[in-house]
Amino acid sequence: MKRIALENLPKLYAVIGQKQSLILPIKTAGKTNFGLWTETADVDLQTLKTVKSAKDAFFPQSETLYTCYQEGKAIKIQPEDLENEDFVVFGIKACDVRGIKVLDQVFLSDPVDSFYAARRKHGTIVALACGQPESSCFCHVFGIDCKEPEGDVVTWLTADYLYWKSVTEKGEALTALVAELLQDCDGKAVDAQKASIASIMEKLPYANLSLDGWNGDALTEKFNSPIWEQLYKPCLACGTCTFVCPTCQCYDIRDYDTGKNGIQRYRCWDSCMYSDFTMMAHGNNRTSQLQRFRQRFMHKLVYFPANNNGMYSCVGCGRCVDKCPSHLNIVKVIKAFGKEEA
Repeated sequence: MKRIALENLPKLYAVIGQKQSLILPIKTAGKTNFGLWTETADVDLQTLKTVKSAKDAFFPQSETLYTCYQEGKAIKIQPEDLENEDFVVFGIKACDVRGIKVLDQVFLSDPVDSFYAARRKHGTIVALACGQPESSCFCHVFGIDCKEPEGDVVTWLTADYLYWKSVTEKGEALTALVAELLQDCDGKAVDAQKASIASIMEKLPYANLSLDGWNGDALTEKFNSPIWEQLYKPCLACGTCTFVCPTCQCYDIRDYDTGKNGIQRYRCWDSCMYSDFTMMAHGNNRTSQLQRFRQRFMHKLVYFPANNNGMYSCVGCGRCVDKCPSHLNIVKVIKAFGKEEA
């Protein structure tokens, strides 16, 4: 176990940022999101949940795939370069790390997504334990340990220090890079924080949320349930839940005429909650908002675990609980089927 005094964190960021791109929580206009570190950035490790997760680092909101241009009478295709430089994503919470693991199941399965795979190869994850879990958190329901997250390096933040433990080869390499700033220590402060976090988690509103009846075998029962008819009605189809979700992986592919430099084909995040999602020549295969609403939650709790050895594609981060303007979220769905008070 190692540690660094909080007043020395700017030095830590500078050392990493001189060698690699450093992505970490940055506060802008009162909101905290992951962004590229600069010397003037307002780094914010205190905010528990960024507005969006860190998945942008590996699955950007928008990215160019290739460019088509005309050369004489021939049409040329120029693929976009893959990520080829190392970078660090610093301060990811346990739920968002699990979100990346969910994306791995999608983008690293055959056929492998080369853009995503390149970023995963070059990215180092520095995870940060959740010192003060909030009332909307329920990551433990999905077997996630917010007091000791997965990552290449795992860190804990106290009033005076950032504690540091390398876990993987990537983590060891990053630790070696900043070794002069770290000092050896025992883990007593970390053990105390873990105990405090566990105590907080036990008292949260969703501490006893049960997934009984939700699994890959629940397709027919859940799909045909009349409960959806009551649940979906307040939904505005705004897509906020999919936008802030760490695991949503739906995307659209579109073309952009640059006017001078050819046609760029790019992909961007999309949402199963939108009426034009997967629109084809004959129309949309989900013609009602009930169907689209049901699709989102069935995918999280039934379809995905059915195809990924029981792994759910919800990580209990609580962003949809906090952000939905109609107070609809996955917790409400789980409780409705469990006949609990939502």
